[in-house]
Amino acid sequence: MHPKILLPHARLLVEKYGAVVVAPEYRTAFEKPFPADLEDCYAALLFLKVHADELGINDAQIMVGGESAGGGLTVATCLLARDIGEVNIAFQMPLYPMLDDRETASSRDNHAPVWNTRTNRFAWKYYLRGLGGVTPPCYAAPAREANYAGLPPAYAYVGTEEPFYCETLEYVANLKRAGTEASVDVYPHWFHAYDMLLPFAKKSKEAVRHFEEHYLYATEHYFAPQRIPPSLD
Repeated sequence: MHPKILLPHARLLVEKYGAVVVAPEYRTAFEKPFPADLEDCYAALLFLKVHADELGINDAQIMVGGESAGGGLTVATCLLARDIGEVNIAFQMPLYPMLDDRETASSRDNHAPVWNTRTNRFAWKYYLRGLGGVTPPCYAAPAREANYAGLPPAYAYVGTEEPFYCETLEYVANLKRAGTEASVDVYPHWFHAYDMLLPFAKKSKEAVRHFEEHYLYATEHYFAPQRIPPSLD
């Protein structure tokens, strides 16, 4: 598919606000199972930090975002970055993220178009095939994380017909319980990727407008300065 279709939110931020976006061409589950995709995303995050001056970015405002599986990788990347401590992330934007390999009230018996119970079960099974049936770590299925402290502020949106509806709301709630600023917009009757498949619909335009508002708010209010290596203190 054309990049303009695959990266609508990223293109918007580049074309309208001059943001610098690094979009990793991560290995999908069809190429390699977990953790190949996360390794690629984390490598891109390190690249952003190391080349901040060259790219002309403020390394205190590194943000991570994505839709669907990319939304799940957004959260996994934030978790990994927090735990390793090499890169500080200022803000995260996981849009209808794929977070839970276990079925929830919204992913169970879901027959919505585009993505539903059947496709979700297949995708998780294929993605986790390298684990040999062992319970996946939270980096693979971030909903399994027990500690949400220290994660960056977040904005998300999701549709009510979306299999990922419940896990998105639960993730935002977990962030709030951990003391992190987080918000989510919910769109009634939306199925998976509604905003990208029907970009000219009224609700899709509304979602884009809210996405922009939260991005701009983040640029003014959220900062995460990078740590100075001990040898340079």
